[in-house]
Amino acid sequence: MDRTLQLRIMTGAALIAAAVTALWFGGMAFQGLVAAAVLLMWAEWAAMMRLGLAIRRIGLVFLGFCIALTVIIPMGEVLIAVAGGAALIGLFAGTGQRRAGMLTLAGLLYCGLPALALLWLRSRPEGLAATLFVLSIVWAADIGAYFIGRTLGGPKLAPRISPGKTWSGAIGGLVVAMVSALFMSAFYLPSGFGGWALNLASVAGVLAAFSILGDLFESGLKRRAGVKDSGHILPGHGGVMDRLDGVVPVSIAGAALFWMTGWAG
Repeated sequence: MDRTLQLRIMTGAALIAAAVTALWFGGMAFQGLVAAAVLLMWAEWAAMMRLGLAIRRIGLVFLGFCIALTVIIPMGEVLIAVAGGAALIGLFAGTGQRRAGMLTLAGLLYCGLPALALLWLRSRPEGLAATLFVLSIVWAADIGAYFIGRTLGGPKLAPRISPGKTWSGAIGGLVVAMVSALFMSAFYLPSGFGGWALNLASVAGVLAAFSILGDLFESGLKRRAGVKDSGHILPGHGGVMDRLDGVVPVSIAGAALFWMTGWAG
């Protein structure tokens, strides 16, 4: 096993352990972890998009303030604050340079919305299981795609965006995510491997597809910015955005699903 793969496995295992521990305790522990991830993501986004220092600092303060707001006001009001505040900061950043304004708005939403989705999901009566399910789908899809893609190779999924990703890896990620959902259902569902388990497996397949699309989207951002990784803080992975690219769309889609169905209470 080469050193890069060893670093990737060790870092990934440490991050998953930290996430599961914070998720288990919930409250300030989970909120603190989410806040740290969001602020690091924004710092990487702003650096990658070459935004001005003032906008970088304003964005950090704004996102940190919005995360803190989730403790004292309803999540719906925080969501409005994030959307409105991001638009105002984007207008400010876009004064004389429209591109900077659009990138600022997009970055604040890209970092802020998944954070609110995860915090809302964890706050539900069945939030521990629901949030663990959502995050586990991303982890399973990522692990399956990486190792199955490396093993089988084959045609490239999107060679112009991310030359290393293959169709075998994408399909492998979907399958591993669905199998993981069936495995989890044995612990969380009283009906075992019945209709509910199959429903969760189907949901897992859709969410895993979102995870793969999130990975490709972030790869496209990096290609446009002319960088290999969003940062260098995580050995074997690059930046925080590189590690959480799948979490961004899956957390939002997962929270929307649990909100519409009421499965999380």
